[in-house]
Amino acid sequence: QVQLVESGGGLVQAGGSLRLSCAASGRTFSRYAMAWFRQPPGKEREFVAAINWSAGSAYADSVKGRFTISRDNAKNTLYLQMNSLKPEDTAVYYCESRGGPLGYSRTEYNYWGRGNQVTGAS
Repeated sequence: QVQLVESGGGLVQAGGSLRLSCAASGRTFSRYAMAWFRQPPGKEREFVAAINWSAGSAYADSVKGRFTISRDNAKNTLYLQMNSLKPEDTAVYYCESRGGPLGYSRTEYNYWGRGNQVTGAS
């Protein structure tokens, strides 16, 4: 069983930066692929970025070059550094994990947190 708790969200002006964190329980964090998904208001949850156990990563085209996913296995923590934020980045951001290679679909992930609101003000 894995428990995930997101933090670090908030309101930021367009062009600003935020860093999300996701604290994970469990001793096998380093073996899990981790991902960030987001759900904009009135829309489906969508893939943002993912990272596997060896730090290989993947990004949605909409955030490539602006967002960076990283992990600290010693701290059981996942991060998402968000730069050059836009109003369309406004969403609830979810941390998700799975015991396998990184994936792009929510159906591939077994655990997720309760979400954290990020609002990019215009």
